[in-house]
Amino acid sequence: MRIGSNSTGFVRLGAASFRTHQGEPLANAREIEKVLEDAGRSKTDLLVLPELALTGYTCGDLFLRAGLLGKVNEALGLVLEASRRTPEMVVLLGLPLLSDGLLFNAALFLQNGRPLAAVPKSFLPNYQEFYEARWFSPAADALSDSVEVAGMRIPFGTDIIVESESGIRAAAEVCEDLWVGVPPGARHAAAGANVIANLSASNETTGKARFRRDLVRMTSAREIAAMVYASSGEGESTTDLVFSGHKLIAAGGRIASESIWKSGIVSAEVDLERIELERVRFRTMKEGLPKEALNYRRVAADPTYAAKAPLWPAAVDPMPFVPKGEERRNERCREILGLQAAGLAERLVKTGIHRAVIGISGGLDSTLALLVAAEAFDRLGRPRSDILGISMPGFGTSEGTKESARRLMEALGIESRTIDIRPACRQHFADIGHPEDKYDVVFENAQARERTQILMDVANAESGLVVGTSDMSELALGWATFNGDHMSMYAVNAGVPKTLVKHLVVTEGDMRPELRDVLQTIAETEISPELLPPDAAGRIQSTESTIGSYALHDFFLFHLMRSGFAREKIVALAKIAFSGTSAEEIDRTAETFFRRFYAQQYKRSSMPDGPKIGSVALSPRGDLRLPSDLGRIE
Repeated sequence: MRIGSNSTGFVRLGAASFRTHQGEPLANAREIEKVLEDAGRSKTDLLVLPELALTGYTCGDLFLRAGLLGKVNEALGLVLEASRRTPEMVVLLGLPLLSDGLLFNAALFLQNGRPLAAVPKSFLPNYQEFYEARWFSPAADALSDSVEVAGMRIPFGTDIIVESESGIRAAAEVCEDLWVGVPPGARHAAAGANVIANLSASNETTGKARFRRDLVRMTSAREIAAMVYASSGEGESTTDLVFSGHKLIAAGGRIASESIWKSGIVSAEVDLERIELERVRFRTMKEGLPKEALNYRRVAADPTYAAKAPLWPAAVDPMPFVPKGEERRNERCREILGLQAAGLAERLVKTGIHRAVIGISGGLDSTLALLVAAEAFDRLGRPRSDILGISMPGFGTSEGTKESARRLMEALGIESRTIDIRPACRQHFADIGHPEDKYDVVFENAQARERTQILMDVANAESGLVVGTSDMSELALGWATFNGDHMSMYAVNAGVPKTLVKHLVVTEGDMRPELRDVLQTIAETEISPELLPPDAAGRIQSTESTIGSYALHDFFLFHLMRSGFAREKIVALAKIAFSGTSAEEIDRTAETFFRRFYAQQYKRSSMPDGPKIGSVALSPRGDLRLPSDLGRIE
């Protein structure tokens, strides 16, 4: 989906700070010239500078003197002239601006030597260390909706969006505007702005940087927009105040780039297409705002870099489902296991069932399901011996997985049984006239259905509930036998993709020493359904050799479901994320994923209940409403 003339959806956004010279606009203009030159070299589409960057924020009563205000116009002329050398970049500059006898703390949009529009600060802090009302007037006091800047009459007000063919629709607010209960950014976003810039001069106190970071991050999530924040730093500190030059770029609730206590530029490639698609899905952001509040003036900027040449990010996360950082990973993994356990516990309580029955293969999925069941029974205050784990070796079961299953069940203190499915399958093959040595889909699926039959019948006999083990990646691909392992009475792993399953198992082992060895062994075991005997060379059946890497499949799943991208863009991003994988392998795996994802919807249409874990889910009762019968969709 093209965004304006932007073929990829990506734009490069930048935030900058520099050594401020208080009360010296011409010196600041020279600093800004260098910043513009650096940002131009990296082909920044939109650059945000701090609040009152042209004069410095801590000028005090100098703002009331003609000596300072007179130099602002001269300094602005230098900045405008410098911007001609980077005509494809829109710049937001903070400066004091006179209009109708009032002085405003304003953000000025400029590009290629000309001012585009000016936005006055709405909320002036006048408490503790802040005295802005002494010098400035708030936006509400403005007498005109236009202002003269550098000899041009330009739009002036808080109802302005500057847009470019690159897809940028930018709106501005100034410092305190971000911190109030109903920030202007909320209205900007509801009116269509996809980039909200905050020009700031926020001094530091203990803990304030963390709070500010969370504020910017959550604003980008709430407004479904990119947030670019630039605060003044070096040179601004004076008297009792210290400034850090905190610069942040966030999108979708995540910090994309950050710098503090250092002058310079931070930049990030932000995907405007993803923002656009998110807004199509989540439309409540406009509710509660009167329609007249969303009547904005649109100001056209010239095409920026991203409209003239395709921009792709230098790096893409290859594991979007997996939390980053050890501390965050441990916290998130425990949270996920808790969600799964809470769902299962509720199903047990409301059905009045006291036993859980699980097929334990010694693989990743059944291991996670058993960990979840143990957690659920612990929460309910029930003995783990009420969990019945059944190992069901078949024609392809290895000694290694069989031993892992035994060790895991023993370590968790559950009741265990072993039921060899081969005699029953041989009888079934004889009944239907299928050769035992014909290793086809009948041979494989008969074993999967036999195992499910055992689990269901034992559950009936024990007044128990069959806990499903299939994960979300398998459901996405339809990589489950219909009415075999596809079916259960509660599918605890239905919201967990394969790449995350592995991290959950490994993390649980890291946090539980008594399980570490067996869980590490399971995590390192080849992913296999173990339905076929080893080949002549002794190699076991490998799922990923057949369908491709689960890391790739999960990447495709995330960007199809969460980002909403078309196949072409998803594959292009995969080739950046998996730079060590051949383009041919990525294309081949993509063909498998997209073919199976749509063709196998009929299996998901009849999938059992399971807890929704993250923002991507495949339940036909919730997040994915598709016809059961779909043809090929590109």
